[in-house]
Amino acid sequence: MTVTRPRPVPRDLYAVAAAVLLVTAAVLVGRYVYTYDVLIVGWPPLLGRWDPHLGPGTPAALVVAAAVVAYGPAVAARLPWRALLAAAWGTALAWTWSLALVDGWDRGVAGRLTTRQEYLSVIDRWHDIPATLRDFNGHILLHSPDNWPAHVAGHPPGATLTYVLLDRIGLGGGGWAGALTLTVGATAGVAVLVTVRALAAERLARRAAPFLVLAPAAVWMGTSADGYFAAVAAWAVALLALAVTGRPLGWAAGSGLLFGLTCYLSYGLTLFAVVAAAVLLLGRRGVGARPVLFVPLLAGAAVVPVAFTAAGFDWWEAYHLLVERYYEGAAGVRPYAYWVWANLACTVLITGLATAAGLRRAGAVLLRRRVADGRGEDGRGEDGRARGGRTEEFRLAFLVGAGLLALLAADLSGMSKAETERIWLPFALWLLAACAFLTRPRGWLAAQAVLALLLNHLLATGW
Repeated sequence: MTVTRPRPVPRDLYAVAAAVLLVTAAVLVGRYVYTYDVLIVGWPPLLGRWDPHLGPGTPAALVVAAAVVAYGPAVAARLPWRALLAAAWGTALAWTWSLALVDGWDRGVAGRLTTRQEYLSVIDRWHDIPATLRDFNGHILLHSPDNWPAHVAGHPPGATLTYVLLDRIGLGGGGWAGALTLTVGATAGVAVLVTVRALAAERLARRAAPFLVLAPAAVWMGTSADGYFAAVAAWAVALLALAVTGRPLGWAAGSGLLFGLTCYLSYGLTLFAVVAAAVLLLGRRGVGARPVLFVPLLAGAAVVPVAFTAAGFDWWEAYHLLVERYYEGAAGVRPYAYWVWANLACTVLITGLATAAGLRRAGAVLLRRRVADGRGEDGRGEDGRARGGRTEEFRLAFLVGAGLLALLAADLSGMSKAETERIWLPFALWLLAACAFLTRPRGWLAAQAVLALLLNHLLATGW
């Protein structure tokens, strides 16, 4: 008699189960252990409220999701590289726009950046830009006269100035601001693809492309200025990756310029220095061959800080004032003991269960390489590929690990209690690249699409 052994449970499912349990715990503890007055979010761990609804973007969202699930992996594998980048941006635009329009034009796009806590609410206070920059720090604290709204006070003035300049060129109002934010934000995934191809392998970038397009993060990418910040930070990394892999030195200057701008869009994005360091390590051969690339890189990085400092804005003073303001407000109430792990549940919701499985596989790649090195092996076979995991896969896993490390540093800092579904968008994009390690991508893509559609149609997300 033949005994049939039960099939082992795929290890990816353990990672998925852990992610589901984390989200479930965050929801249950947030709803039944804490109150709204303590957490100050309507649907913990997310900032929003229960609001099942359909909208004009619903049919388009369903069509885009079905198309990417059915054809995304095959199309990504076959398109010429430049065509793939264009297709990824176009599809990300369609996905993000359709999700935003589930809430309608006013609520989903035009009204997002016009609420009293948002950037457009203070446009009329920027008639004299140099004078406003000099006086910016005087309005950060809650008890200061005419204190800035939460999002304005919570970011360096580069964030608000973006929308001020948009208004100055005749594109004022929430519609133009929302369209700019959404359109620029949709390029962030393209930047990640460029980086993965430059530092790891084109085949891995192609495998990651459908996941970067169909990310649940798109629910917030199209409705928050943090999506715009994510794109700027992602292109700073992408241009650095191109510079260290032999492209002209102008790419290094462009990277430095965008890194400088990133730091003046969000204080927390200084943590992208971790990702930049990973790029330099992965491209150390190129850096060693052309150390002169640090000259344009640092020169470019100095442009934005020098300009703002010359205009009278003190970044360090502003940051310390922000910390004080932060704990004067919600952060002084929201419990660190809950948010230090519930923030990670928010990350699961914006990156999806596929990313949980992808991160498990990325960790396995890094572990195999460490074991091989510990045995005294050089990590390479005769074909130049790493034993226990090919070199390209190790490089991608290392890049993803840097993004995860930056996110965990942000978490432990305590400066992100709640609302990390939007605040951590810049970091989350790099975690999505781990989905390149997954097999049977259509099933995982379907899970990503279902999660995004449920979040967008069952909750009213906002801030």
